[in-house]
Amino acid sequence: MLRPEQMSRVSVTGSKRVMDEVIETIHDLRLFDMTDYDGEWDGFQPGDPVEGADDASEKLVTVRSLESLLGIEGDDFEGDPLRLDDADLDDRLATIRTEVNSLDDRQDELESELREVEESLNSVEPFVELGIDLDLLQGYDTLTVVVGQGDRDEVRRTLVEADGVDQYQIFGDGETLAAFVTPADAAVSDALVSAEFTQLEIPETDADPEGYVADLREQKTAIEAELEDIEGDLADLADEHAEFLLAAEERLTIDVQKREAPLSFATTRNAFVAEGWLPSEQYLDLAERLKDRVGDHVDVEELEQAEYDEDGHAEESHTDEEVAADGGHAEQPMSDGTPPVVQDNPGPVKPFESLVAVLNKPKYSELDPTIVFFLTFPVFFGFMIGDLGYGLIYMGIGYLMMRSLDSDILRALGAVGLLSGFFTAVFGVLYGEFFGLHQLGYAIYPSGSAPMHKGLQPYYQEYALAWMLLSVVVGVLHLVTGRVLDFVNNLKHGVGEAFMESGSWILFTVSLWVWILSHTALSAKPDFLFTSFAQAGQTNPVTGGTIEAGEVVYSLGFNGFPAIDVFSVAGFAIDAVLLVVVASLALVVKAEGGIGLVESVTQGFGHVISYARIAAVLLAKAGMALAVNLLVFGAYLEGGEFHLIFFSDHAPAAENVVFSGLVNVEGGLAMVLGLLAGILVLVLGHMLVLVLGVTSAGLQAVRLEYVEFFGKFYEGGGRNYTPFGQERRYTAEE
Repeated sequence: MLRPEQMSRVSVTGSKRVMDEVIETIHDLRLFDMTDYDGEWDGFQPGDPVEGADDASEKLVTVRSLESLLGIEGDDFEGDPLRLDDADLDDRLATIRTEVNSLDDRQDELESELREVEESLNSVEPFVELGIDLDLLQGYDTLTVVVGQGDRDEVRRTLVEADGVDQYQIFGDGETLAAFVTPADAAVSDALVSAEFTQLEIPETDADPEGYVADLREQKTAIEAELEDIEGDLADLADEHAEFLLAAEERLTIDVQKREAPLSFATTRNAFVAEGWLPSEQYLDLAERLKDRVGDHVDVEELEQAEYDEDGHAEESHTDEEVAADGGHAEQPMSDGTPPVVQDNPGPVKPFESLVAVLNKPKYSELDPTIVFFLTFPVFFGFMIGDLGYGLIYMGIGYLMMRSLDSDILRALGAVGLLSGFFTAVFGVLYGEFFGLHQLGYAIYPSGSAPMHKGLQPYYQEYALAWMLLSVVVGVLHLVTGRVLDFVNNLKHGVGEAFMESGSWILFTVSLWVWILSHTALSAKPDFLFTSFAQAGQTNPVTGGTIEAGEVVYSLGFNGFPAIDVFSVAGFAIDAVLLVVVASLALVVKAEGGIGLVESVTQGFGHVISYARIAAVLLAKAGMALAVNLLVFGAYLEGGEFHLIFFSDHAPAAENVVFSGLVNVEGGLAMVLGLLAGILVLVLGHMLVLVLGVTSAGLQAVRLEYVEFFGKFYEGGGRNYTPFGQERRYTAEE
């Protein structure tokens, strides 16, 4: 799981007489990720495509163009796979192309006409408001007529103040105005610009505006009707030919792949060499199938099993003997390409590969973090939300995405949502919460108290501090796991270098936090570090007093690591753990240089503290759900806990009531309005919490994975495994 599948570089060498059969076999197997020949071998040239490749490519372009014009997608295929012979494909494709192109050309013409009509309408409609026949607005020798839209008073002021204007008359009572000005002078239009006057072009027609607009609207209606008919005809063609076109596209895609395959080969006049990658465990499948198909006319050899080193190749390649009828090729790869990556994760982990791929696919030489992502992200998310009601909804949404969406990425996200929702529901049971209501805990736990609390209730506020400490501890473990993976990645450079690059960070991070949780420098440390998981009766190292039961969240007996004094300097005791911190810091600085001193603070301390966001989001989301329920059901404070009035079996004392609640209003119309308002706030409030659960808990959990965790060991940049071949969905084997 942490390593991708091991890949083998394989050479297929044979006579050109059997090349077509070899291509057919390799294509059908869909195992061989072919390497493009780079032209470096003496005596070998890149192969030529098989005759008919250009014709097949042109037809494929035509089919895809027709599918685009008709809006055909893969879901439109509902029948059994088709068998298409060349004559049927050519004849039917020509007929469909003629029909579709004719309709498409007419559609383009009509759309162009429609744009012209709409432009004319937009230009003429203001003249209807003006109410002056169009022939009266043009054709004058001694007048300047300007029509536009603007403020009448501003236009008047501009014409009064303009030089060279003898007389003018303004018509129009609305936004559209017509100014008749003497003498005729083009400068009038320029003067009106300062009046924020938008000039309109006068249509060159003698028709009255209303009649002209009516004619244009009739033309528009007629064009739109014809366009609808054409769209209907195109839809009918799509229904009639969808399955054929999808099958034709698949058939032609396969045909083009096979005919253009020799472009990746190294060839001589009589022989060819194909090279590529496939999973090592499937090498024999390829070799046996080719031997069965063409016998001794082809030689299949596993040149190397790629090691998980930096460049992905074995240090000593097991090269083949000189082959090919008229000479062998050099003992070197066909190109400098590295092995493709096939992530080796079990089914439930597969969806998380999509989240890892958001950054980049892992390199062949580095560890795949998907399994760690799978084990931690849903737990982080579930812990932060921790509610049975929300969890069930997340699971339902995730399940629907998996079942109903076509995109592989969206289906993978649905699977992630399903698992995250499951852990949200599990933690919800442990917290005893259902949409923020604690009635679940009262119902399923005999004591009425759930085994876990979020820490919002005054009586359980110590839990909030405990979760803060737990978040930090989880951060240390998570980051150390990343450093361990980095240590393994660096082992290829030797144990010593791996220790300097990664082991020093592991030692520094662990020792730093052991020292922080130890009985040293206690004046700077808060009590809860030593009381949350202690036992009642133990000594509080900060105060020197006895730890009370109310300070303990879970009795694990941990009240800090004891100080181990090695020696004293000027009266100050030097702790053994502090010495380890200093020594490991020196190693970090030696490995990283001066920047290591800064990174020791940002990564060894700051990145761990960043995990406190887990507890922060937990409290924030719980607080929002509590606020919604408090507004709707009302609440009172009793015994250090908030109780909802709506579910209470007794009337609370007035001085204990925090809020009376919308649904608890009494008296006629007020009760009805309160109930309606309560339902609205309840639904919208919890929908908001549900959405923010994804945008806050989800994004914060992803951030911890991508930034804090991945940043310790992961680079990415692996190449996808793209085996030569095509999965058949619409066509039957020929």
